[in-house]
Amino acid sequence: MGIIAWIILGLVAGAVARMLVPGKDPQGLIITFVLGIAGALLGGLVATQMLHVSGIQGFFDLSTWLCAIVGAAVLLGGYHLIIGRRSDRRAGRP
Repeated sequence: MGIIAWIILGLVAGAVARMLVPGKDPQGLIITFVLGIAGALLGGLVATQMLHVSGIQGFFDLSTWLCAIVGAAVLLGGYHLIIGRRSDRRAGRP
């Protein structure tokens, strides 16, 4: 699967992951899409290299979409944790 397909997949995966990750959304759509693209690439890399999933070949393959959405959700969740701590410090909360 080419890089353009991963970018398109990442845009959609970022939007789906944003709906799945609970909590307040401190980021806008651009950051969501960038994290979605990075998450899709990360999910695909982890699935092919570490988990040896061979189904990451087709754009319409279910395992491809699941890896991309899980990768995007992990990055969005991490982003929420980092930004949440940063905003707590600014507000004077421990």
